Amino acid sequence: MSITPGPTRMKREILSVPSVVAGQIETSLSAYLALGERLASLDPNLIVTCARGSSDHAATYFKYLVEICLGVPVASIGPSVSSVYRTRWKLEGTPVIAISQSGGSDDLRLFMEAATRSGAVSVSLTNDISSPLAQATDTVLSMSAGTELAVAATKTYVASLVALAAIVAGWSKDHAMTGALRALPDDLDRALACDWSPALERFQNPGSVFVTARGPGLGIANEAALKFKETCLIRAEAFSAAEMIHGPLALSGPALTALAFVTDDGGREGIEGGVTRLRETGSTVFTVDNEKTGAHVLPSVRTGHRLLDPIVQILSFYRFVEELSVSLGLNPDAPQHLNKVTVTR
Repeated sequence: MSITPGPTRMKREILSVPSVVAGQIETSLSAYLALGERLASLDPNLIVTCARGSSDHAATYFKYLVEICLGVPVASIGPSVSSVYRTRWKLEGTPVIAISQSGGSDDLRLFMEAATRSGAVSVSLTNDISSPLAQATDTVLSMSAGTELAVAATKTYVASLVALAAIVAGWSKDHAMTGALRALPDDLDRALACDWSPALERFQNPGSVFVTARGPGLGIANEAALKFKETCLIRAEAFSAAEMIHGPLALSGPALTALAFVTDDGGREGIEGGVTRLRETGSTVFTVDNEKTGAHVLPSVRTGHRLLDPIVQILSFYRFVEELSVSLGLNPDAPQHLNKVTVTR
């Protein structure tokens, strides 16, 4: 499908992200922090998430933040266990958070109705606070992203990451993270200026594509792989840098292109080790890094808190992948066979 002249909707929405997050921080940060404080008072031994697609990638980011900062395990439950298999849950007193841009999918609604009936502390994070999902939960948080028109989610994904990080900041009483969230719009502005054009030519004919990261960056890697598929028709797979060497490495070689999101935390050594292994096979690997420069290093922005760095990394990637889609003669606003609201059972 060819594109129409002028900026795509996707590009306009990507460029709006810093102002969207600034408005989100102003209107909704207190609500996110308050939920975190409520979770702290509940002191749960487990927290559950339920989501699909990009929202599930946001849930993966949340999982790592909660487990790293609070030592509380986070379990992702497939909504079909309620919508298809009609399971009766034992979730009394357990916080359950559903994440959905539209809040319009039946399976998420049915799961949250069942969770609420079981006595769960049910929360929805959605961009439509009047949606069926929102009505199925006790507490509703808005992504505050405004209307999103492009099929590929960008600003709602970033807004969901911001909201989930703020919940963790409130729960863990991490004032440094809260301060870094308030400064995030400026960081996002700088992320839009990161030049990834040296990678365009290779990704126009990349062969197979791996996207890799560790820890909080894994949800970002999952999201990047999805965007390669839906906007560029590139078959991309995301792997933890640790899991990659347990089997997927066998597919590497000169026909493979990889993108590695490097975070400045305990996972850096493992990611760099995975990158080395890929390069030894002849694969072309681009790293996203705020510390190093050089050939095949794509610049990244350092935020005021290392656990927020993946948020700015994905925005830089969005700017890149939209440009890549257009350069391939595709329309990133309307990926083939896809709709903005996906309804599943």
